[in-house]
Amino acid sequence: MQPEHTEESPLLEAQPLVSTDPEVVKHELLYERFTPARKRVIVALISWAAVIPFLASGSFIPSIPEIARELGSTGEVVSLSLVTASAGSLLWATYSGSYGRRTVFLKSLPCLCIGSAGVAMSQTVPTLMLWRVIQALGASSGMSVGAGAIGDIYRLEERGAAMGIFFGASLFGPAIAPLCGGIATHYFSWRHAQWGLFIMGLCALVPVYLWLPETLDPERLRTWGATEEHKKPIFLNPFKSLALLRSPNILILSFAGTTALVTDFVLMIPLAYTIGKQYNITNEALIGAFFLPAGLGNIIGAPLAGRLSDRVVVAWRKRRGGVWVPEDRLRACLWGAGFCVPMSVLLSGLTTQYVPGTLGIVLNLVWLFMNGIGVDIVLSPSSAYYVDILHSHSAETMAASGSFRACVIAMITACILPLINTIGVAATGAVFAAIAWLGFVLILLTIKYGDRMRAWVDVGYSTARDN
Repeated sequence: MQPEHTEESPLLEAQPLVSTDPEVVKHELLYERFTPARKRVIVALISWAAVIPFLASGSFIPSIPEIARELGSTGEVVSLSLVTASAGSLLWATYSGSYGRRTVFLKSLPCLCIGSAGVAMSQTVPTLMLWRVIQALGASSGMSVGAGAIGDIYRLEERGAAMGIFFGASLFGPAIAPLCGGIATHYFSWRHAQWGLFIMGLCALVPVYLWLPETLDPERLRTWGATEEHKKPIFLNPFKSLALLRSPNILILSFAGTTALVTDFVLMIPLAYTIGKQYNITNEALIGAFFLPAGLGNIIGAPLAGRLSDRVVVAWRKRRGGVWVPEDRLRACLWGAGFCVPMSVLLSGLTTQYVPGTLGIVLNLVWLFMNGIGVDIVLSPSSAYYVDILHSHSAETMAASGSFRACVIAMITACILPLINTIGVAATGAVFAAIAWLGFVLILLTIKYGDRMRAWVDVGYSTARDN
């Protein structure tokens, strides 16, 4: 009879904190390849590369009315770029597991630069769509490949803090993108915003080329043309990564993360129609400035959550006498998922509908800040958890989870404005607060039953020996 796995007898049995196992020692040496200062440089470089995808998408949205007047309908461009970004993330993540993180960045960032220049010079909608696809493809490597690089260089007990810094920096992009796009659109032209992305892409490509080392395990690295075998191109199925969603842990946490992240879109996307209309704000740049509190929340919340998740892992491992249970890291998500995220979207809806004047504006800024903190408190430890349980496929797991979120959010965002027009902004906030609380419950269930869920479907989970 198989023993029942519980939190006190985990599926992934731990090794002693100091091990003489040759395989464990060999794996530990992978984390000694770079000095702490070099690791910080790597995190800074990949964080900058990860900011750009959000800037590319977020700064484009405020430009849509002007582009529509100049070129015609552009709604399909937005949808097409979302699909391209999801597929591109899977593609780059898959190849980064064979050819390395540095190689993928050096292939993807030129696509971003070329695509941005093409969008800026487009004169017709079909041309705009083509270059926008190339731009989205180039920008899509940042999050998944960057998270994989962090898993390559940081130990289990340090990974959460590094992932928090990475998420905090990268998710500042969605906050400043509408402001940058709004300023460019209101005072200059949407084309200036695209040339700005071209310059930013170059400012990422050059430092990556000069200073980003390869972080992938050398034994897994396939070097172009290094041997006769390696001169032959290999074709990897990028959609194979989606099979990782067969894992109940990955799928459920991806859904829980989606319930948190969608509240950000509920607050941000209709901002001009909710806060802008209620408080008579029509200047695109001022409306874009409302995104800044959420960005500040991201900067504070992600590193805070990352460090907290590392401490939780260490504390609970010590409490169990050296036994590691991966789901312990998710305990750091709870106060964000249970309070900050749902309460921020609920209170913002109520404030917008019922509190007029300056007080209403100030309170909304507080709720946007609170939402920025809460969303990162959910996403940052969750992402570190993906790397913990699937260390050898960390980039692919991040890409699969990100693609799942993108598809679900793309469908939901199409319904936000019609829902607000039908039931009102306060009721809409209440609906998505309830959805966020559902995500909180799913995280609780994963913490309690995660070991059993991993036993249902084995997708190649890591153990304490190779993490």
